[in-house]
Amino acid sequence: MTTLTDIPTGLARRFYDPTGTRYRFPTYPYRSAPAGLATRRQLRAAGLRPAGHDPVAQILWRRGKRVAYLYRIDLAAPKRVATPAQREAIAKALRARRICRVCGLVQTYYIPRRYGCCLDCHGGH
Repeated sequence: MTTLTDIPTGLARRFYDPTGTRYRFPTYPYRSAPAGLATRRQLRAAGLRPAGHDPVAQILWRRGKRVAYLYRIDLAAPKRVATPAQREAIAKALRARRICRVCGLVQTYYIPRRYGCCLDCHGGH
């Protein structure tokens, strides 16, 4: 467990509020979260997801302008895996974004929405 003496001086110490008295939510400075808690990004890297549980604490940094919520790792569930039908539907949708409405060719890039056609057809107008 991180204690106040482990926290560097300055702004980081201002964000150390494990009881939630100052910020109404348990708060820790950047890189000082206690063991057993992780951000969404850290959960995702570990193959987990919050599974509908609310955050139990937060990390503040950049003078309090940035916040990352912390979730309990023991309550996290494995990430969901898309079914083959879902993966196929996603592939079709992404392919449709590459088909030009003017020439009908499948491009190697997504068609810009502001033009509505591929760059070759847009340059020809």
